[in-house]
Amino acid sequence: MNKLTILRRCNMGIHRTAILLTVVGLLSACSAAAPSQTSVEKVGSQSPGLVAPSSESSSGAVAKITASDTTASDQIAKRLIVQNATLTLIVKDTLSAMSDISRLATGLNGYVASSSTHTFEQGIQGSITIRVPADKLDTVLDSLHKMATEVRDEAVTGQDVTAQYIDLNAQLTNLQAAEIQLREIMSRTQKTDDVLSVYNQLSQKQGEIEQVKGRIQYLAQSAAMATIAITLTPDQLAQPVQIAGWHPEGVLKSAVEALIGGLQTLATIAIWFIVVVLPIGLIISSPFILLIVLLRRRNRRKAQKALQPSQPVTTA
Repeated sequence: MNKLTILRRCNMGIHRTAILLTVVGLLSACSAAAPSQTSVEKVGSQSPGLVAPSSESSSGAVAKITASDTTASDQIAKRLIVQNATLTLIVKDTLSAMSDISRLATGLNGYVASSSTHTFEQGIQGSITIRVPADKLDTVLDSLHKMATEVRDEAVTGQDVTAQYIDLNAQLTNLQAAEIQLREIMSRTQKTDDVLSVYNQLSQKQGEIEQVKGRIQYLAQSAAMATIAITLTPDQLAQPVQIAGWHPEGVLKSAVEALIGGLQTLATIAIWFIVVVLPIGLIISSPFILLIVLLRRRNRRKAQKALQPSQPVTTA
């Protein structure tokens, strides 16, 4: 092996090492980059997807990517609150109330997330979960109050996800910048091994970008649509006459049920007496009854003989 061949191989190794070190340095710089301010006020003044590129050659590509994120920046200019509400309503007709709630959600550009019913002896109990625009939450709650004869339980909660949303956008910006740098490096790389190494890193970054985008979309949708979980219980005694919680119809119903139960008990006792007790009693008492009958006949004969007149005695 001559000296010229050795020098060529050394130059190739040095060139490959320099490219890999450049890739590692760029990735480290992109991963370490973060916005200096994450407050809500700053979000309203600048796009969360815009950072200074590391080189002039990549500035145009970064500008193209962040231009699509301007809308997302406008959406988080105000705080993102995920609102949830739970209610337990007493209604006259469960199925009718569920239909009314479904129409209410659809009319406000919402939808029914889930619904179920359970049939009991006293009636049908239902559960329905709807999602409506967050700015219509108060309107929906007022309408639900009007549908119910009584509101047993009600709770409204809110979770502020603004900071989490901003952090995810910052992560997305850094990942997109790293993706651009990797693409530029791969376009300038000639060696197969180097291209494969950069391609694997590029695929990993793209996967991370999709995950972050999905999380951002989930938070945005959760904040845009409020979730309302409603439990519907039928009013078993929904009658006009009610005095201090007393339901005369309910008392009458209980009294009739008690009367029927008492009559059933008496009928059961009578059947047992006729079918079981009476035959056994007759069998056991038959000898005594026969003896009594014989004694009465004997006494009757004696009495008849005592009442007959005595015959005269004849003399010779």
